Amino acid sequence: MTRTRVAPARVTFPALGTTAVLLVTDEAALPEGERMLRDELAAVDAAYSRFRPDSEIMRLPHGRAAPVSPLLAGALRAALRAAAATDGLVDPTVGQALVDLGYDRDYSEITLSSDPIVPKPAPGWWRVRMDRDNVIVPHGVLLDLGSTGKAYAADRAAAAIFGAVGCGVLVSLGGDLATAGPAPDGGWLVSVGDDHRTAGTGDQMVSVRSGGLATSSVTQRVWRRGGRAVHHIVDPRTGDVPAAVWRTVTVAARSCVDANAAATAAVVRGDGAEAWLRGLALPARLVGHDGRVVAVAGWGTHG
Repeated sequence: MTRTRVAPARVTFPALGTTAVLLVTDEAALPEGERMLRDELAAVDAAYSRFRPDSEIMRLPHGRAAPVSPLLAGALRAALRAAAATDGLVDPTVGQALVDLGYDRDYSEITLSSDPIVPKPAPGWWRVRMDRDNVIVPHGVLLDLGSTGKAYAADRAAAAIFGAVGCGVLVSLGGDLATAGPAPDGGWLVSVGDDHRTAGTGDQMVSVRSGGLATSSVTQRVWRRGGRAVHHIVDPRTGDVPAAVWRTVTVAARSCVDANAAATAAVVRGDGAEAWLRGLALPARLVGHDGRVVAVAGWGTHG
């Protein structure tokens, strides 16, 4: 008997300055799943957008303990865990470094500037303290959850939607995707490339059966500052963009947060990233600025 593969139901809409995609294995679950995802992303934007002066994270006091919402507390814990796991190569205290590079507003609003860049290392993630649902942000520290925040939202949304509708769910936010529940026959087919907006025309198609997949790339959010091209991935050790070794890194992991942290850290690490990912047994695909492609830890065979 021949079985026909049924394509998952899908909806796409702009959110968080990028593209949100929801796929479900039961078409009847799509309206409720979309409603839940839109509500979740609106809450995320209000909780930890760096571009909203009225967001919760931007209104945090400095130098003293302050209570935070469960959503922001979870996102902060995820960011601090990622920082610890990557030896600080993914650091939520890079906010001021991003501002200094010109990323002080939504990417669509960034303009060309000849202002010189004077990079300064990030203050350091270990200076941010959390006690239950209270956080202490030191004076002079501007938090940015851009590296892990979308991934955390994808993980949360996928789990919540699955819990509500009971079918397989995939949530992708700007190419960082999380899954929950049973995958469709053959897994979730995902196009991997430099730009999530060209889904279906990427360099490689992979099947994801569980967990998360994330891509970090320096080819998309690029602008000019101080007479040179800069982008949104910062080396916390210098406060500047990392050395040009990898243009795109895609990692598969148990969660989208773990995948995103590893992919971003690999871009920042540069030389030696392959061995580091191999040591963590994380399937990954790395594309160099010179066009070379390196696959590690069983990339292409993971499920």
